[in-house]
Amino acid sequence: MAKRKKSKKSGSSAFRIIIVLGVILLGGYYLFTGSDPLGLFTEEEIPAPEEQVVVEEPVEAVSGGGGDWWQVYFTDPATINDPGNLAGSIPEKLIELIDSAQQTIHIASFEFNLTPVAEALIRAHERGVDVRWVTDDEHGLEADEEDDHGQFEMLEDAGIEIKDDQRSALMHNKFWIFDGHTLWTGSTNITQNGNFRNNNNVIVIQSTRLAEIYEREFQEMWSGEFGSRSSSTVDQQSATVNGTPIQVLFAAEDEVMSLLVSMIEEAQSSIRFMAFSFTYDDLGAAVLARAEAGLEVMGIFETRGSETEYSELPALYCAGVPARQDGNKGTFHHKVFIIDEQTVVTGSLNFSNNADESNDENVVIITNVDIAAQYLAEFERRWAEAEEPDAADMNCK
Repeated sequence: MAKRKKSKKSGSSAFRIIIVLGVILLGGYYLFTGSDPLGLFTEEEIPAPEEQVVVEEPVEAVSGGGGDWWQVYFTDPATINDPGNLAGSIPEKLIELIDSAQQTIHIASFEFNLTPVAEALIRAHERGVDVRWVTDDEHGLEADEEDDHGQFEMLEDAGIEIKDDQRSALMHNKFWIFDGHTLWTGSTNITQNGNFRNNNNVIVIQSTRLAEIYEREFQEMWSGEFGSRSSSTVDQQSATVNGTPIQVLFAAEDEVMSLLVSMIEEAQSSIRFMAFSFTYDDLGAAVLARAEAGLEVMGIFETRGSETEYSELPALYCAGVPARQDGNKGTFHHKVFIIDEQTVVTGSLNFSNNADESNDENVVIITNVDIAAQYLAEFERRWAEAEEPDAADMNCK
Protein backbone atom coordinates (compact mmCIF):
# COMPACT_ATOMS: atom_id res chain seq x y z
CA MET A 1 0.00 0.00 0.00
CA ALA A 2 1.34 3.35 -0.93
CA LYS A 3 2.26 5.71 1.88
CA ARG A 4 -0.30 8.46 2.43
CA LYS A 5 1.12 11.96 1.82
CA LYS A 6 1.21 14.39 4.75
CA SER A 7 -1.55 16.95 4.45
CA LYS A 8 -0.72 20.61 3.88
CA LYS A 9 -2.65 21.34 7.08
CA SER A 10 -0.41 19.18 9.28
CA GLY A 11 2.72 20.66 7.62
CA SER A 12 1.64 24.24 8.26
CA SER A 13 0.83 23.38 11.91
CA ALA A 14 4.35 22.14 12.44
CA PHE A 15 5.70 25.32 10.87
CA ARG A 16 3.63 27.46 13.23
CA ILE A 17 4.99 25.52 16.22
CA ILE A 18 8.54 26.23 15.06
CA ILE A 19 7.70 29.96 14.68
CA VAL A 20 6.18 30.15 18.17
CA LEU A 21 9.23 28.44 19.72
CA GLY A 22 11.48 30.87 17.87
CA VAL A 23 9.53 33.89 19.13
CA ILE A 24 9.72 32.54 22.70
CA LEU A 25 13.48 32.14 22.42
CA LEU A 26 13.90 35.63 20.95
CA GLY A 27 11.66 37.04 23.66
CA GLY A 28 13.84 35.52 26.33
CA TYR A 29 16.89 36.96 24.56
CA TYR A 30 15.26 40.45 24.49
CA LEU A 31 14.34 40.27 28.19
CA PHE A 32 17.91 39.42 29.22
CA THR A 33 19.85 41.59 26.74
CA GLY A 34 17.49 44.41 25.74
CA SER A 35 18.43 43.70 22.14
CA ASP A 36 15.71 43.20 19.50
CA PRO A 37 17.49 42.28 16.26
CA LEU A 38 14.26 41.57 14.35
CA GLY A 39 12.21 44.46 15.74
CA LEU A 40 9.54 42.15 17.16
CA PHE A 41 9.17 43.74 20.58
CA THR A 42 10.08 47.39 20.15
CA GLU A 43 7.65 49.74 18.37
CA GLU A 44 9.06 51.38 15.28
CA GLU A 45 8.28 55.14 15.10
CA ILE A 46 6.19 55.51 11.97
CA PRO A 47 5.48 59.07 10.81
CA ALA A 48 1.87 60.02 10.28
CA PRO A 49 0.66 60.46 6.71
CA GLU A 50 1.75 63.79 5.29
CA GLU A 51 -1.67 65.45 5.43
CA GLN A 52 -1.92 64.58 9.15
CA VAL A 53 1.43 66.05 10.19
CA VAL A 54 0.61 69.14 12.26
CA VAL A 55 3.34 71.60 13.13
CA GLU A 56 2.34 73.62 16.15
CA GLU A 57 3.05 77.31 15.58
CA PRO A 58 2.10 80.32 17.64
CA VAL A 59 -1.18 81.90 16.56
CA GLU A 60 -0.35 84.89 14.38
CA ALA A 61 -2.24 88.11 14.76
CA VAL A 62 -4.28 89.46 11.90
CA SER A 63 -2.13 90.40 8.95
CA GLY A 64 -0.34 93.70 9.07
CA GLY A 65 2.83 95.20 10.44
CA GLY A 66 4.19 97.97 12.55
CA GLY A 67 6.97 100.30 13.60
CA ASP A 68 8.03 101.99 16.81
CA TRP A 69 5.00 104.29 16.87
CA TRP A 70 2.42 102.70 14.56
CA GLN A 71 0.71 99.40 13.94
CA VAL A 72 -1.58 98.30 11.11
CA TYR A 73 -4.05 95.39 11.30
CA PHE A 74 -6.28 93.80 8.66
CA THR A 75 -9.09 91.36 9.22
CA ASP A 76 -8.70 87.94 7.61
CA PRO A 77 -12.13 86.29 7.35
CA ALA A 78 -10.67 83.21 5.66
CA THR A 79 -8.70 82.20 8.77
CA ILE A 80 -9.86 84.35 11.71
CA ASN A 81 -13.62 83.98 11.63
CA ASP A 82 -14.81 82.67 15.01
CA PRO A 83 -16.25 85.36 17.33
CA GLY A 84 -15.93 82.85 20.15
CA ASN A 85 -12.14 82.71 19.76
CA LEU A 86 -10.41 86.09 19.83
CA ALA A 87 -6.88 84.65 19.45
CA GLY A 88 -5.04 86.63 16.78
CA SER A 89 -8.01 88.91 16.10
CA ILE A 90 -8.34 92.69 16.03
CA PRO A 91 -10.62 92.64 19.13
CA GLU A 92 -7.85 90.85 21.01
CA LYS A 93 -5.52 93.76 20.20
CA LEU A 94 -8.19 96.27 21.20
CA ILE A 95 -8.75 94.56 24.54
CA GLU A 96 -4.99 94.72 25.22
CA LEU A 97 -5.14 98.51 24.80
CA ILE A 98 -8.24 98.76 26.99
CA ASP A 99 -6.63 96.69 29.74
CA SER A 100 -3.48 98.84 29.68
CA ALA A 101 -5.30 102.21 29.77
CA GLN A 102 -4.73 104.20 32.96
CA GLN A 103 -6.71 107.43 32.64
CA THR A 104 -9.10 107.82 29.68
CA ILE A 105 -10.77 105.84 26.93
CA HIS A 106 -12.88 108.08 24.69
CA ILE A 107 -14.72 106.34 21.88
CA ALA A 108 -16.63 107.49 18.80
CA SER A 109 -17.81 104.30 17.17
CA PHE A 110 -20.81 103.49 15.00
CA GLU A 111 -21.86 99.94 15.98
CA PHE A 112 -21.11 97.53 18.81
CA ASN A 113 -21.92 93.94 19.74
CA LEU A 114 -18.74 92.35 21.12
CA THR A 115 -19.28 91.27 24.72
CA PRO A 116 -15.56 90.69 25.55
CA VAL A 117 -14.84 94.30 24.60
CA ALA A 118 -17.72 95.50 26.79
CA GLU A 119 -16.33 93.45 29.68
CA ALA A 120 -12.87 94.97 29.18
CA LEU A 121 -14.34 98.49 29.21
CA ILE A 122 -16.20 97.70 32.43
CA ARG A 123 -12.93 96.49 33.99
CA ALA A 124 -11.30 99.76 32.96
CA HIS A 125 -14.17 101.79 34.42
CA GLU A 126 -13.97 99.87 37.69
CA ARG A 127 -10.27 100.68 38.07
CA GLY A 128 -10.99 104.39 37.65
CA VAL A 129 -10.51 104.98 33.91
CA ASP A 130 -12.78 107.66 32.40
CA VAL A 131 -14.67 105.63 29.75
CA ARG A 132 -17.11 107.49 27.47
CA TRP A 133 -18.71 106.49 24.17
CA VAL A 134 -20.41 108.50 21.39
CA THR A 135 -22.42 106.36 18.96
CA ASP A 136 -25.17 106.51 16.37
CA ASP A 137 -28.78 106.53 17.51
CA GLU A 138 -30.32 103.99 15.12
CA HIS A 139 -27.31 101.72 14.61
CA GLY A 140 -25.97 102.20 18.12
CA LEU A 141 -28.32 102.53 21.08
CA GLU A 142 -31.50 101.51 19.25
CA ALA A 143 -29.82 98.47 17.69
CA ASP A 144 -28.66 97.49 21.19
CA GLU A 145 -32.17 96.20 21.83
CA GLU A 146 -31.88 93.61 19.05
CA ASP A 147 -30.95 89.94 19.50
CA ASP A 148 -27.22 89.28 20.06
CA HIS A 149 -26.80 92.87 21.27
CA GLY A 150 -27.14 94.43 24.71
CA GLN A 151 -23.49 95.44 25.13
CA PHE A 152 -24.30 99.15 25.44
CA GLU A 153 -26.77 98.24 28.15
CA MET A 154 -23.98 96.36 29.94
CA LEU A 155 -21.85 99.50 29.86
CA GLU A 156 -24.62 101.76 31.10
CA ASP A 157 -25.52 99.35 33.90
CA ALA A 158 -21.88 99.52 35.00
CA GLY A 159 -22.04 103.34 35.11
CA ILE A 160 -20.37 104.16 31.77
CA GLU A 161 -21.97 107.13 30.04
CA ILE A 162 -23.01 106.80 26.38
CA LYS A 163 -24.40 109.47 24.07
CA ASP A 164 -25.85 109.22 20.57
CA ASP A 165 -26.29 111.78 17.80
CA GLN A 166 -30.14 111.84 17.84
CA ARG A 167 -30.42 112.60 14.12
CA SER A 168 -31.14 110.87 10.82
CA ALA A 169 -27.61 111.19 9.39
CA LEU A 170 -25.01 108.77 10.70
CA MET A 171 -22.48 109.10 13.49
CA HIS A 172 -20.27 106.84 11.42
CA ASN A 173 -16.88 107.42 13.08
CA LYS A 174 -14.67 104.57 14.21
CA PHE A 175 -12.00 106.00 16.49
CA TRP A 176 -10.74 105.38 20.02
CA ILE A 177 -8.39 107.58 22.08
CA PHE A 178 -6.42 106.00 24.92
CA ASP A 179 -4.83 108.11 27.69
CA GLY A 180 -4.56 111.14 25.41
CA HIS A 181 -1.74 109.48 23.53
CA THR A 182 -2.83 106.48 21.47
CA LEU A 183 -5.20 106.74 18.51
CA TRP A 184 -7.06 103.74 17.06
CA THR A 185 -8.97 104.28 13.81
CA GLY A 186 -9.77 102.76 10.41
CA SER A 187 -12.81 101.14 8.85
CA THR A 188 -13.56 98.51 11.50
CA ASN A 189 -16.79 98.52 13.48
CA ILE A 190 -16.55 96.78 16.84
CA THR A 191 -18.91 94.01 15.79
CA GLN A 192 -18.79 90.32 15.03
CA ASN A 193 -19.32 90.92 11.31
CA GLY A 194 -16.83 93.77 11.23
CA ASN A 195 -14.03 91.65 12.65
CA PHE A 196 -14.79 88.08 11.59
CA ARG A 197 -16.65 88.29 8.27
CA ASN A 198 -15.78 91.59 6.61
CA ASN A 199 -12.57 92.98 5.12
CA ASN A 200 -11.45 95.89 7.30
CA ASN A 201 -8.38 97.76 8.48
CA VAL A 202 -7.17 99.40 11.68
CA ILE A 203 -4.25 101.75 12.22
CA VAL A 204 -2.93 102.52 15.72
CA ILE A 205 -0.68 105.55 16.16
CA GLN A 206 1.20 106.69 19.25
CA SER A 207 1.09 110.50 19.16
CA THR A 208 -0.06 113.02 21.74
CA ARG A 209 -0.57 115.62 19.00
CA LEU A 210 -2.76 113.30 16.93
CA ALA A 211 -4.73 112.26 20.00
CA GLU A 212 -5.36 115.93 20.77
CA ILE A 213 -6.86 116.46 17.30
CA TYR A 214 -9.25 113.55 17.73
CA GLU A 215 -10.03 114.49 21.33
CA ARG A 216 -11.21 117.91 20.19
CA GLU A 217 -13.61 116.26 17.73
CA PHE A 218 -14.79 113.84 20.41
CA GLN A 219 -15.55 116.71 22.80
CA GLU A 220 -17.52 118.54 20.08
CA MET A 221 -19.76 115.52 19.61
CA TRP A 222 -19.99 114.93 23.36
CA SER A 223 -21.36 118.46 23.69
CA GLY A 224 -23.91 117.85 20.91
CA GLU A 225 -22.19 119.18 17.78
CA PHE A 226 -22.72 116.77 14.89
CA GLY A 227 -22.42 116.88 11.11
CA SER A 228 -22.28 120.22 9.35
CA ARG A 229 -23.13 121.99 12.63
CA SER A 230 -19.65 121.16 13.92
CA SER A 231 -16.95 123.79 13.79
CA SER A 232 -14.15 123.10 11.33
CA THR A 233 -10.64 123.31 12.72
CA VAL A 234 -9.02 121.80 9.64
CA ASP A 235 -6.11 124.27 9.79
CA GLN A 236 -5.19 122.77 13.18
CA GLN A 237 -5.51 119.11 12.16
CA SER A 238 -2.03 118.17 11.00
CA ALA A 239 0.90 116.60 12.75
CA THR A 240 4.36 115.25 12.02
CA VAL A 241 5.14 112.04 13.87
CA ASN A 242 8.74 110.80 13.65
CA GLY A 243 9.14 112.60 10.32
CA THR A 244 5.80 111.35 8.93
CA PRO A 245 3.28 114.01 7.84
CA ILE A 246 -0.27 113.22 8.96
CA GLN A 247 -3.42 115.16 8.02
CA VAL A 248 -6.76 114.57 9.74
CA LEU A 249 -10.13 115.45 8.23
CA PHE A 250 -13.62 115.27 9.70
CA ALA A 251 -16.85 115.20 7.73
CA ALA A 252 -19.10 116.93 7.26
CA GLU A 253 -17.39 120.15 8.36
CA ASP A 254 -14.04 119.82 6.53
CA GLU A 255 -15.17 119.32 2.89
CA VAL A 256 -13.22 116.08 2.76
CA MET A 257 -14.08 115.04 -0.79
CA SER A 258 -12.84 118.23 -2.40
CA LEU A 259 -9.46 117.76 -0.74
CA LEU A 260 -9.33 114.10 -1.70
CA VAL A 261 -10.13 114.97 -5.32
CA SER A 262 -7.22 117.45 -5.28
CA MET A 263 -4.90 114.77 -3.94
CA ILE A 264 -5.90 112.39 -6.71
CA GLU A 265 -5.38 115.10 -9.32
CA GLU A 266 -1.83 115.57 -8.04
CA ALA A 267 -0.92 111.86 -8.05
CA GLN A 268 2.26 111.21 -10.03
CA SER A 269 2.65 107.49 -10.62
CA SER A 270 -0.02 105.19 -9.17
CA ILE A 271 -3.39 104.97 -7.48
CA ARG A 272 -4.87 101.96 -5.68
CA PHE A 273 -8.22 101.96 -3.96
CA MET A 274 -10.43 99.60 -1.97
CA ALA A 275 -13.99 100.84 -1.63
CA PHE A 276 -17.13 99.65 0.11
CA SER A 277 -19.08 102.48 -1.53
CA PHE A 278 -17.70 104.61 -4.35
CA THR A 279 -20.42 106.82 -5.80
CA TYR A 280 -18.87 110.30 -5.68
CA ASP A 281 -18.77 111.45 -9.32
CA ASP A 282 -16.02 114.06 -9.03
CA LEU A 283 -13.73 111.56 -7.33
CA GLY A 284 -14.45 108.93 -9.98
CA ALA A 285 -13.74 111.48 -12.71
CA ALA A 286 -10.43 112.44 -11.08
CA VAL A 287 -9.35 108.80 -10.86
CA LEU A 288 -10.28 108.21 -14.50
CA ALA A 289 -8.40 111.33 -15.62
CA ARG A 290 -5.21 110.15 -13.91
CA ALA A 291 -5.56 106.73 -15.54
CA GLU A 292 -5.96 108.40 -18.93
CA ALA A 293 -2.86 110.47 -18.16
CA GLY A 294 -0.85 107.26 -17.92
CA LEU A 295 -0.80 106.54 -14.19
CA GLU A 296 -1.13 102.96 -13.00
CA VAL A 297 -4.64 102.82 -11.53
CA MET A 298 -6.32 99.75 -10.01
CA GLY A 299 -9.35 99.43 -7.76
CA ILE A 300 -11.49 96.93 -5.87
CA PHE A 301 -15.20 97.58 -5.32
CA GLU A 302 -17.51 95.86 -2.87
CA THR A 303 -19.67 93.71 -5.14
CA ARG A 304 -23.14 94.68 -3.92
CA GLY A 305 -22.29 98.35 -3.62
CA SER A 306 -20.82 98.44 -7.11
CA GLU A 307 -23.98 97.17 -8.77
CA THR A 308 -26.10 100.21 -7.96
CA GLU A 309 -26.84 102.80 -10.64
CA TYR A 310 -24.68 105.33 -8.78
CA SER A 311 -21.46 103.31 -8.65
CA GLU A 312 -18.29 104.56 -10.32
CA LEU A 313 -17.36 101.00 -11.36
CA PRO A 314 -18.98 101.00 -14.83
CA ALA A 315 -17.34 104.28 -15.87
CA LEU A 316 -13.89 103.09 -14.82
CA TYR A 317 -14.27 99.54 -16.13
CA CYS A 318 -15.64 100.63 -19.50
CA ALA A 319 -12.72 103.06 -19.88
CA GLY A 320 -10.29 100.16 -19.47
CA VAL A 321 -9.19 100.87 -15.89
CA PRO A 322 -8.35 97.58 -14.10
CA ALA A 323 -11.21 97.26 -11.64
CA ARG A 324 -12.60 94.22 -9.86
CA GLN A 325 -15.40 93.23 -7.51
CA ASP A 326 -14.38 91.75 -4.18
CA GLY A 327 -14.28 88.03 -3.49
CA ASN A 328 -15.47 88.06 0.12
CA LYS A 329 -18.70 86.23 0.93
CA GLY A 330 -19.18 88.78 3.70
CA THR A 331 -18.64 92.48 3.07
CA PHE A 332 -15.67 94.30 1.59
CA HIS A 333 -15.66 97.26 3.99
CA HIS A 334 -12.37 99.07 3.29
CA LYS A 335 -12.37 102.82 2.54
CA VAL A 336 -8.78 103.22 1.34
CA PHE A 337 -6.72 105.04 -1.26
CA ILE A 338 -2.99 104.47 -1.70
CA ILE A 339 -1.34 107.18 -3.77
CA ASP A 340 2.14 106.94 -5.37
CA GLU A 341 2.97 104.00 -3.07
CA GLN A 342 3.59 106.39 -0.19
CA THR A 343 0.36 108.10 0.91
CA VAL A 344 -2.49 106.22 2.58
CA VAL A 345 -6.01 107.59 3.00
CA THR A 346 -8.12 105.58 5.44
CA GLY A 347 -10.83 105.97 8.04
CA SER A 348 -14.60 105.69 8.28
CA LEU A 349 -15.53 107.75 5.21
CA ASN A 350 -17.20 106.05 2.27
CA PHE A 351 -16.68 107.81 -1.04
CA SER A 352 -20.21 109.17 -1.27
CA ASN A 353 -22.20 112.40 -1.04
CA ASN A 354 -23.88 111.43 2.23
CA ALA A 355 -20.56 110.66 3.89
CA ASP A 356 -19.13 113.97 2.76
CA GLU A 357 -22.10 116.24 3.43
CA SER A 358 -24.21 114.73 6.23
CA ASN A 359 -22.48 112.10 8.36
CA ASP A 360 -19.89 112.35 11.09
CA GLU A 361 -16.76 110.73 9.64
CA ASN A 362 -13.02 110.78 10.17
CA VAL A 363 -10.19 110.43 7.66
CA VAL A 364 -6.47 110.16 8.32
CA ILE A 365 -3.95 110.81 5.52
CA ILE A 366 -0.46 109.44 6.19
CA THR A 367 2.59 109.81 3.96
CA ASN A 368 4.92 106.97 4.94
CA VAL A 369 6.27 104.33 2.56
CA ASP A 370 6.35 101.61 5.23
CA ILE A 371 2.73 102.15 6.17
CA ALA A 372 1.78 102.37 2.49
CA ALA A 373 3.55 99.05 1.91
CA GLN A 374 1.25 97.38 4.44
CA TYR A 375 -1.85 98.68 2.67
CA LEU A 376 -0.44 97.74 -0.74
CA ALA A 377 0.10 94.19 0.54
CA GLU A 378 -3.53 94.08 1.67
CA PHE A 379 -4.58 95.38 -1.74
CA GLU A 380 -2.67 92.56 -3.45
CA ARG A 381 -4.25 89.94 -1.18
CA ARG A 382 -7.72 91.21 -1.91
CA TRP A 383 -7.00 91.73 -5.64
CA ALA A 384 -5.97 88.08 -5.94
CA GLU A 385 -9.36 86.88 -4.72
CA ALA A 386 -11.43 89.55 -6.50
CA GLU A 387 -13.09 89.01 -9.88
CA GLU A 388 -13.64 91.07 -12.98
CA PRO A 389 -17.24 92.24 -13.29
CA ASP A 390 -19.51 90.73 -15.90
CA ALA A 391 -19.05 92.94 -18.94
CA ALA A 392 -22.73 92.56 -19.83
CA ASP A 393 -23.68 94.15 -16.50
CA MET A 394 -21.49 97.17 -17.13
CA ASN A 395 -23.44 98.29 -20.24
CA CYS A 396 -20.30 99.65 -21.89
CA LYS A 397 -20.94 101.58 -25.11
